[in-house]
Amino acid sequence: MTGEAIDDRALKLTLGSKEFPAAASDLGGPIVHVVGARPNFMKAAPVIAALRDLGQEQRLVHTGQHYDASLSDVFFGELGLPEPDVKLGIGSGSHASQTAAVMVAFEKAVEELHPSTVVVYGDVNSTLAAALVARKMDVPVAHVEAGLRSFDDSMPEEVNRRLTDHLSSVLFVTAPEGLRNLDAEGIDRDRVHFVGNPMIDTLLENIGRIDPHAVERRGLRRPYAVATFHRPGNVDDPTVRATVVQMLTDLAEVLDVIIPLHPRGRSALVAAGLRSSVELHVTDPLGYLEFISLVASAALVVTDSGGLQEETTVLGIPCLTVRPNTERPVTLTHGTNRLLHPADVGAAAREIVAGRWVAPTERPPLWDGHAGVRIAGILAARTAGQRSVQ
Repeated sequence: MTGEAIDDRALKLTLGSKEFPAAASDLGGPIVHVVGARPNFMKAAPVIAALRDLGQEQRLVHTGQHYDASLSDVFFGELGLPEPDVKLGIGSGSHASQTAAVMVAFEKAVEELHPSTVVVYGDVNSTLAAALVARKMDVPVAHVEAGLRSFDDSMPEEVNRRLTDHLSSVLFVTAPEGLRNLDAEGIDRDRVHFVGNPMIDTLLENIGRIDPHAVERRGLRRPYAVATFHRPGNVDDPTVRATVVQMLTDLAEVLDVIIPLHPRGRSALVAAGLRSSVELHVTDPLGYLEFISLVASAALVVTDSGGLQEETTVLGIPCLTVRPNTERPVTLTHGTNRLLHPADVGAAAREIVAGRWVAPTERPPLWDGHAGVRIAGILAARTAGQRSVQ
C-alpha cells in the first residue's frame, strides 16, 4: 500500500466490520496532533512541517506525559516544533491514572478545537488515551507508526499500539512487517498506508547539525558506547535491574560508556548500585542534537529503546538491544541491531571494538527522509474531501 489518498466520499470510519459516520460538526476543522512523550516529538515534527507547507490548518496538543524540560521543552526548540496550542499538564502516574487523566483533559480539548482528524504518534499512554477519546467523539484517528508488534503483551506499549491501531481510521506504516501484522488482525488495507519512517526524516534533516565537539565536551575517550535504559522490564524488577547495572559496569571495563537516564529510570538503577566513574558517565537526559551527535560517533549503542534501534540502523552504528524481542524486526534484517541477554553484551562489545562487525549495505524501504511529506499529503487530501462534502 503506497501513499495514495483515501477515498472519503462516503465519510465513514470503519472499526472492524462496523461503520461509524463521521461527526458532521467536526468535518473541515483543523488537524490536531497529540504528543506526550519524547519519542513523539521526533515523529511529529516532519508531519507538522509538511502540513504547514501545504497551508493546512493544524493545532498541537501536548499532554505533558513527559513534562521535564530536558524531556520536552528542549525538543520543541531544537526540532522547530511550534509552541503547543494546548498543554494538558498531565505529568507522571501509573499507566491507568495517566491514561485516564489524559482522556478527561483531552475530551475538553476536542470540544474546543473541533478537529477534522486527530493524529497520534507511537505507542505511549497519551497515544491510546487520545485515540479512545477521539473515537468515542466520532472524530477520525490517524496513527503514525501503525502496525508495529513485539507480540509481548507484558509490555504496556504493545497494548497501547495494538488498541490504537484498531481505533484508527487511517494507519501510517513505517516498515513492511507492519502491513503483514495489520493484515493478520483483519484491518482493512484501504485504511493502511506504507509511508516510511518520520523519525528517520528528523534524523536525516539534522545530520548536518551534528556537533563534532560533543564527545570531548562530555569527557569521553574513544572508542565509547552510548547506553539508554527505561523500559519496565529492565528497570522495575530488582533482580533484572541489578543484572543491567552489572552489565554496564562490566561494559565500562571494555570502553567508556555514557548513559543518559530519565529521572524514573535513573532512581531505579542508582538504587541497584549504578554509579558514575571515570569510565561510566551517568548523566541527565540530553537534548536531541547532543544525543544524536554522541550516537553518531559511538563505537556501539546498548539500549532497550525502540527508536534508537531505528536511528542506529540509519547511522550504521552497532546496536545491542537488551530485550528478548523487538517490535522493529526490520532493524534486525536491514540494520545494525541484535537482541541480546545482558550477560552476552560484553562479548559482543569486544567483537565490535575488535572490528569483527560488518555494516549493513541498505536502509529499510522508504526510510528516505520523505515520510512526513507522504503523511501530510494523505491527511490534507482527507481534509479537503471532508470540506468539499459540507
